[in-house]
Amino acid sequence: MAASKLPEEKSLIGGAADNLQDGKKVGRLRWPGFVHFFFLLTVVTCAFVYAPRFFLAPSTSGVVASVDFFAPAKAAMSSSSPPPSSSSSTPQAALLPPPPSSSSNSSSTPQAALSPPPQPSSSSTNSTVRAGGGQDHADGGGGGGGDNASSSSSGDDEDLVLDNQVGSPCESMGKHGRICCDRSDFNTDVCFMSGDVRTHAASLSFLLFNANATVEEQRIRPYTRKWERHLMASIHEVRLRAPTASESETSKCDVVHEAPALVMTAGGYTGNLFHAFNDGFLPAWLTSSHLRHGVVLAVLAYNPWWAGTFRELISELSGRRGVVDLVHDTRTHCFPAGAIVGSRFHGVLSVDPARTRDHKSLLDFHTFLARAYEADNAALKQEEQQGRRPRLGILARKGNRVIENQGAVARLAESIGFEVSILETANGAPLSASYAAVSACDVLLGVHGADLTKLLFLRPSNNTNSNSTAAVLQIAPLGVGPIARGCYAEATVSMGLRYEQYDVVAGESSLRLKYAADDVIVADPETAKKGAGWELVAKVYLGSQNVTLDLDRFGDTLRDLHSAILAAAAPGPAARP
Repeated sequence: MAASKLPEEKSLIGGAADNLQDGKKVGRLRWPGFVHFFFLLTVVTCAFVYAPRFFLAPSTSGVVASVDFFAPAKAAMSSSSPPPSSSSSTPQAALLPPPPSSSSNSSSTPQAALSPPPQPSSSSTNSTVRAGGGQDHADGGGGGGGDNASSSSSGDDEDLVLDNQVGSPCESMGKHGRICCDRSDFNTDVCFMSGDVRTHAASLSFLLFNANATVEEQRIRPYTRKWERHLMASIHEVRLRAPTASESETSKCDVVHEAPALVMTAGGYTGNLFHAFNDGFLPAWLTSSHLRHGVVLAVLAYNPWWAGTFRELISELSGRRGVVDLVHDTRTHCFPAGAIVGSRFHGVLSVDPARTRDHKSLLDFHTFLARAYEADNAALKQEEQQGRRPRLGILARKGNRVIENQGAVARLAESIGFEVSILETANGAPLSASYAAVSACDVLLGVHGADLTKLLFLRPSNNTNSNSTAAVLQIAPLGVGPIARGCYAEATVSMGLRYEQYDVVAGESSLRLKYAADDVIVADPETAKKGAGWELVAKVYLGSQNVTLDLDRFGDTLRDLHSAILAAAAPGPAARP
């Protein structure tokens, strides 16, 4: 019997080839028998090893799971959210916070009501992915992967305190079976669930299994601008409740997380840097930083811009676990350690040490930022600081509140003795580049706006015997002085930095070209604002004004600041033996 042959060349390129070599017809070549044997053995082996991978069930979210041929088989995991993107489609237009009486501003992207995932107890089926030691870890990232940290242990849960707020009605809620909500704050509601918590995607609910018989359903919109009703209507409402009898029987864990959930939203005014920190990341950190093993971020309105821009912050806040996309991930996520829904709020860019059990401050938040960004930040080392001129970073704006003579201001600063850097805003770029640039500065200068939030990136003084060697110089356009001070002065001082504010006068404002000199808008902004309120501030003083700084007057401010920084940086008197 003739030996089997591998496919001949003519079967691949057509009969015209007909075994030609050097233009002559030759006899057909036959492969030795052992070659055929090993070829067939390889095919059969591959079929047995890899074919089952192609028959994995698609994810419940409707997205086909990727196949990893060189890893152990594991439950199909959805990756419903797109990967982080460095480009943003979200306009950075939201203005700084209006007074609490205002409810006129709304999110430019209304959020539809959506849903989260369902969960069972520890006796779940073998398709469960446990986030922790011994079993397969779920993939991290925006698709809602599981917890990849394995340091938690059930013994630690005995001492787990979800609420770190002093005097809170929820600070001693116990370990199991309770839902406690603190709605006493003007800015925010926050709820805590102790015990076996599981998501239920179809109803955007967190289900508390083994709940106390007295547990009542709670509803919450997890965002820190509770007083702004029109905006809050766009924030997803989450239900916190006990499961129905049917849900108790059918709920099966797809992913088990060993850390508690922290539910927050990427919606609202998050497209604006100030609000991303003030309304989002700072409150989230404040609410969860006391938990030794961190949290799993369960995010509403998850989007690629948010995930890409704040990648390092998200990773650090979640302990480098994945993010659960509550809107698109239809799996059941189980949180035996409980859940926190919503965030605490202590004020504008503020952390009040007296209100937390561990007495955290804004300096601790700066330490958190440094941990998040230091890996990507080749910050100036101490030896590189010696002998150099103080570095002044100028935040360059586009559109409105622009320094129209910015070049002249930069030259003036250089003549005084500063090394000047122009800090352009790259909308949608990862924030790590901004952290590196700002943390290398001694002075951050900018017209009032969201970019001044980057003052959180400045280095606090290491010299406890002197004033800070870093400073913020905020230029307040005409009519914006009190608002500017209210947004950034307290945060600057809390960071141990020096705060200076330069209040623009009518002759330096572009409004002088639009209004007569005796018009109340130019001549007496405070009186003008009393009659028209926030709408005038947003439209005219913030939205329609640029500045041309008086170099003589502004030069005095720069010289005083330069002298103060040099004096603060000078070594103090030698300590006595």
